[in-house]
Amino acid sequence: MLVSLHTPYVDTSAADLSLALGGPERPALHVRDLDLPGGVRLRLRLLGASHQVVLQPAGGSTLTETVACLPGGPPHLPGTLRDEAGGYRFTATVLRPPAGELRSRVAGLRAELADDPYALVGVFPGDPDAVTALAVCADPPDGSVAWRTWHAYPQTNELVLTETVVALR
Repeated sequence: MLVSLHTPYVDTSAADLSLALGGPERPALHVRDLDLPGGVRLRLRLLGASHQVVLQPAGGSTLTETVACLPGGPPHLPGTLRDEAGGYRFTATVLRPPAGELRSRVAGLRAELADDPYALVGVFPGDPDAVTALAVCADPPDGSVAWRTWHAYPQTNELVLTETVVALR
């Protein structure tokens, strides 16, 4: 699902993003609720130039993942975070494509995800390349759920990619 957001794009950079697990649902610009096989509910949430995913497994504990500019501490977006006991794995990569390549990558991403019933793409006013996108992975490892996100920052020529896999117990 492709949505045009009415909130101006927040002028930030990937260096300002942090990962937070748990915590409340933050005010969202757009939300997509998904029911997955096995009674799993997933809520994809666009938060300005950031995202939040809320996972509610059948009979399990709710997991909230937020990647955003979070108040109250210095920014920290780990390249990798693993919680083997909790079955959570997160990776983040910051790309700085060659000149002009960010625009083509964002255009391709928007086209790929526009009609995906398990995706949410937000395009911010002021720059068509200012995009935050979330998509549930179609073929996660057995017994798990997975999602990917993209945060495009045209003013700094950065594309932040994240991937999360959560083992369902």
